Amino acid sequence: MRRLIVIPARLSSTRLREKPLTPILGKPLIRWVVEGCLKTKERVILATDSERVYEVVKDLPVEVKFTPSDLPSGSDRVAYAIRDEEIDWVINYQGDEPFVYEEDIQRLFHALEDHPVATLAIKDPHAYKDPNSVKVVLRQDHTALYFSRSPIPYMKTSSDPYPLKHVGIYAYRKQTLLEFTTMQKSTLEALENLEQLRLLEAGYNIKVILTKNYYHGVDTEEDIRLVERELSARLFTNS
Repeated sequence: MRRLIVIPARLSSTRLREKPLTPILGKPLIRWVVEGCLKTKERVILATDSERVYEVVKDLPVEVKFTPSDLPSGSDRVAYAIRDEEIDWVINYQGDEPFVYEEDIQRLFHALEDHPVATLAIKDPHAYKDPNSVKVVLRQDHTALYFSRSPIPYMKTSSDPYPLKHVGIYAYRKQTLLEFTTMQKSTLEALENLEQLRLLEAGYNIKVILTKNYYHGVDTEEDIRLVERELSARLFTNS
């Protein structure tokens, strides 16, 4: 199958100013993401609305497509970037997620053989009561039953594999993504502020792949500190 990774990166951000350019151990966040995706040996496109974002990655072997600034979401940015591409599958790799694992990329693509959409989740008890961390509950076939910012499922006792924190990296069949981004915002999506609920309400199955790899997006100053500690530890181990 013809496939690629698209990294959406919008310069403006509501919680962290000019987030793609935020220094992480002295390197812009978006460069960490692009370099990580390139190591998977997949074709990679950076979809951005900013020349300044382009400037910090222009020496890397990544394709860059400029997208309108008024697109409402990263999903819309990815859809815009691939609309004329002759591909079958695409991964929307969040521009604020500096941790990239080739094995998870391959598992996501593989899941598209049987499902229109796939995503990742990790067991994380610390995220359970944090409304900034999205939780997911599963059907028996490991497709998503529901996503929420609330602590789900309610647990009287500990349980395996819950609680599961959703990792916002998605794989789509191209046609599914194009359909998704033309649909009206759904009721539950508006209530939870989670766009993946639009797909569930419309009847799409979302395969959820469980991973033990470390993921942590960057939205706040505290996130920067956590990510820098993890990256520093890895650089020290590999030195």
